[in-house]
Order: sequence, then structure tokens, then C-alpha cells
Amino acid sequence: MVGLVGQRDELLRLIEGAFDDVQVLVRGNEITITGDEADRVGKLFEELVVLLQQGHRLDLANVGRTIDMVKADERPSEVLTAEVLRSARGRTVRPKSSGQKRYVDSIERNVITFAIGPAGTGKSYLAVAAGVAALQDKRVSRIILTRPAVEAGERLGFLPGDMMAKVDPYLRPLYDALFDMLGPDGAQRMLDGGTVEVAPLAFMRGRTLNDSFIILDEAQNATPPQMKMFLTRIGFGSRAVVTGDVTQIDVAGNSGLVGLERILHGIDGLEFVHLTGRDVVRHRIVQDIVNAYEAVSETARRGAQSVSAEGPSSADETSGETAES
Repeated sequence: MVGLVGQRDELLRLIEGAFDDVQVLVRGNEITITGDEADRVGKLFEELVVLLQQGHRLDLANVGRTIDMVKADERPSEVLTAEVLRSARGRTVRPKSSGQKRYVDSIERNVITFAIGPAGTGKSYLAVAAGVAALQDKRVSRIILTRPAVEAGERLGFLPGDMMAKVDPYLRPLYDALFDMLGPDGAQRMLDGGTVEVAPLAFMRGRTLNDSFIILDEAQNATPPQMKMFLTRIGFGSRAVVTGDVTQIDVAGNSGLVGLERILHGIDGLEFVHLTGRDVVRHRIVQDIVNAYEAVSETARRGAQSVSAEGPSSADETSGETAES
């Protein structure tokens, strides 16, 4: 019961605060729930009990995500118990939201998966975890990690070292995820042996990548020709994951990720997964920041639709008539 309600009932207070007009009374091992949403809160406690029985430790963050899933009529016990990988440090990598669960399921089903969403939704981390799991299960023979170096060209030439040293800052997030899952020694052995290859996107041109798990990170900064080049590198026995955040484009409106879903719609073995602020698994403030930006974007979109629906102003119509005459 302490694991269920938290120290000094902190989890219990979180649950009561998340549902209007609900009172929860705990006596011994019995929980009594009253209020308009008593049935939903009852399902929430049932899900939390299942998670505890399966070895999960409940805290404010994962109980908060569990509440969000129950409110969306989802089953947290099915989402949070799925296992992607057991890391070298013995920690299990699991999806932490329903969106992340859809993402890892899509990677299993499809040849190419696109994950589009804001920062903190686990796009890169889960992709690397799926790649390491595929390598360990011998479904692929190597992992290829790539991302565009948006400041390529002359500016990279001023950095010290060889080409890999020059692009290292751009690839560091992928290195971090890899080292976290394989351990420093294991990751370095695979990098030295070529089992894991890390390269800038420009190095993909002219290659055919067979029997590989390929991850293109920060794809919003790939130009349309680069995106086409990358997607046509995929060979037999390979899987690819493309991740990106279309709200953080650094290529001056020339992103190969924007509008790509419309172009590739209907192709078998290819799926787009959209993650949102609900899938952010960093500090709660990151989710609040993402939600704030999403709200501003939605307001701007509705404003643009409203202007479009109203049509041209009377002045515009008059000028149009004059031009026609």
C-alpha cells in the first residue's frame, strides 16, 4: 500500500488532484473511491497495482503519465511493461507513454519508420535501443547512425582534427545513447570493429546499405535531395528509423521532412508516428514548454484558416474587378 499511495500519501494526493470531485479513502488494504469519476479512478488503481506486481516502482513522474493514459482510455499496464532492450548496466529500456509504444511497435512492423515530435519524447534514444536489440538478436549485422551536419562546408574546416573529429559534436547525442546501452567498453569495441558506424549524412551518398539498422537523426535539417538520397540507400534485410522535430528546423525553410508524409503516403512497409507533448519523458517543465509552443502554433493555424475562409477583403475585390476590366 505504501508503494501505491507513496510516502506521506504524495501519489494519492496527485491522483485526487487529477480528477475533479473525487475522494479517495484508504483504510488498511482497502481503497474507497467516491465521486463522478470513481469508475475511472478505480481503473487507474487497478492499473497501478498491476505495475507494482510486475516490479515497477511508482513515482510522481510515471504515475502522472499513467493518469494521462487512463484519461485517454489507454492501458498503462500494456504500454509500460513492453521491453525494448536490457542495457549493459542491467536497466530495462521500455516505452513510457502510449505514443512511444506505438513508435517501438512501428519499428518492429515496418521497413522505414518516421518519428516526428518535440524534444524529450525519446525519438533518438528508443531508435538506438531498437537498433541494439536487433543487433543482439542477429536480425541485422550492423548499426549505422547518421545525422545532417547543418553547418557543413567551410565552417567545419576550422575545427581541429580529422573529419570524424569535426562532425563529432553533431553526432554526440547518438554516441551518448549508444554508450548508455552498451557501456563504454562495449560501445567502443563495436565502433572500433565497424559493427556500429557513425557518419554524417553526406557520407551516405552512393552506398547501398544491406542487413543494417539505419538511424537518421535530426532529419528536419536534411534537405529534400538529401532525404531522397538517404531513403534510396536502404538495401535488403535493412530497417531504417528517421527522427525529427519540424519545429526546430535550421535549414531556412528547405527541410526534406516537411511535407514528406504527403509524398510517401500509402507505401507499404513505411509508417509515420507523431509524438506530442504527452510523450515527453524529461522534466515536467519540458512538457509544459512543449505544450505552450503547441498551443501558440495551433492558435496561429486557426487564425490562418479563419483568414482563408473569409476570403479577400472588399478592397482586394475592388482591385480585382478593376484589373479584370
